[in-house]
Amino acid sequence: MSPLLLLIFFVSLLPNTYPISAPSFPLFTNSRWIVDSTGQRVKLACVSWAAHLEPVAAEGLSKQPVDFVAKKVVDLGFNCVRFTWAVQMVTNASVGSITLRQSLLQLGLNESVAGVSVNNPELLDLNLVQVYQEVVAALARSNLMVILDNQLSKPGWCCSRYDGNGFFGDEYFDTDEWLSGLKIIATMFTSTPNVVGMSLRNEFRGPNQNLTLWYRYIQEGAEVVHSANPNLLVILSGLNFDLDLSFLLLKQTTLSFTNKLVYEIHWYEFSNGADWENGNQNNVCASVVKSTLLRGGFLLEQGWPLFLSEFGFDQSGTHLADNRYLTCFLSVTAEWDLDWALWALQGSYYLRDGQVAYDDESYGLLTRDWCKARNPSFVKRISALQSPLQGPGLSNKNPYNLIFHPLTGLCVVMDSPSKPLQLGPCADSKAWNYTSDGKLVVKGTSYCLQSVNLGKNAKIGTDCSKPNSKWELLSNSSMHISSKLHKTGTLLCLDIGSDGTIITNRCKCLFENGTCSPESQWFKIILSNKDITRGDSNLALPLVASWLSKLLLLGFWR
Repeated sequence: MSPLLLLIFFVSLLPNTYPISAPSFPLFTNSRWIVDSTGQRVKLACVSWAAHLEPVAAEGLSKQPVDFVAKKVVDLGFNCVRFTWAVQMVTNASVGSITLRQSLLQLGLNESVAGVSVNNPELLDLNLVQVYQEVVAALARSNLMVILDNQLSKPGWCCSRYDGNGFFGDEYFDTDEWLSGLKIIATMFTSTPNVVGMSLRNEFRGPNQNLTLWYRYIQEGAEVVHSANPNLLVILSGLNFDLDLSFLLLKQTTLSFTNKLVYEIHWYEFSNGADWENGNQNNVCASVVKSTLLRGGFLLEQGWPLFLSEFGFDQSGTHLADNRYLTCFLSVTAEWDLDWALWALQGSYYLRDGQVAYDDESYGLLTRDWCKARNPSFVKRISALQSPLQGPGLSNKNPYNLIFHPLTGLCVVMDSPSKPLQLGPCADSKAWNYTSDGKLVVKGTSYCLQSVNLGKNAKIGTDCSKPNSKWELLSNSSMHISSKLHKTGTLLCLDIGSDGTIITNRCKCLFENGTCSPESQWFKIILSNKDITRGDSNLALPLVASWLSKLLLLGFWR
């Protein structure tokens, strides 16, 4: 068996070690953090559940009971569902007032009717608004938080530049109707504490985008939601398919409230063109992280929460560019300790893009029968990021470092100085200090990480003055942790053995093209238990400031 297959097997044996604690509602914001009513950091670890397509109902009700699906979300370590909706569900009586049975039958979905009658018979003859409410109630029974996400106005698959749903004034995007829908939905859930936030609109797009209307109507929509339900977090999306919030560098929104305001951004592999297929991964990761910082990451430095409300990848594991993107994505999400939502929960659809019983959503967390995780190894990888690493309420210990391995979602773990270092759950990781002179010291001890030789296990030693105790972050990705052998000057990088132990090998892919994979040698030194009220200096705000003049010169402001 190859080393990679052995590693995947090793990872598959590890349990999900992160319990989900129930926050005290309602939620607020404290600078860049989302917190509960006690001031404790609440990290949104969400999965998106679609209910905005033509049937106007949560996908999968024909596959499994709704309580089974909600429990499955919890079992997979998520604490939140981003639940989508279409405006016409609540503003157009001919849409929202028909029953689920009628909605499915008028689309010719007889098989879906049969499935719902078996798995969720109590929902079949409720109207579509009531079905939506019942799904929210099921999520509440499983103690899941809910973000209500307005995907579009006219029900259907989202999104394209010319679908008429992209921007204020488009064919199906009537602004008054949208504001009315926001008010209705926000009011509908005033007595539902687990509904913690509302995203005003998904992925503004299309040729009619402009900042004047964005500021005018996004601020009006935010005030409508806050007035109707002041308990909700109000989540604002940017332009260009929610890839761009850079205009907020020049002008912030003006609202009557601030401690409920969250911004959201999306990031997929295809957001970066063909870079992941062709480029050196170290360079591509560095480039797209810089781009993400400039497009919206700077908000964290400015003291605003940033919700990465959509990311996703082909969970079949066969898409090379997606796999490369994901490893970089996980490193950034860990370092910035972002709130996030995976696209998507559903393993199948009643109807998508004209195809009945679309039963292979490769981005779906669940299998086509909604019974289990489509990609169990991904669930293990994401588990380390389902609990907060930083923020208010985590200040009972001094800040320290974790050595995170994004390819596996594990951290460097030390059982004892005499045993080999291994990858293991980050909750079991020792605390490290990465010192200013390049030492990786086990916190509170005199032990430090040392290289030995090519292909040998890294070790824990006590004489930290030796040259093999110094570690430098190499490559544009800053994820190669390297040390030089004193006698030969050979440059070695941390790597993983087939048994999950930490070894050192020659540093790879520092300069090679896209055919080379450095991911086994990618380690991210991240900060944990850090209680701060402003952003993290690792986000390089000076870099953002330097781009401000460039945006002005390019005439970006309209």
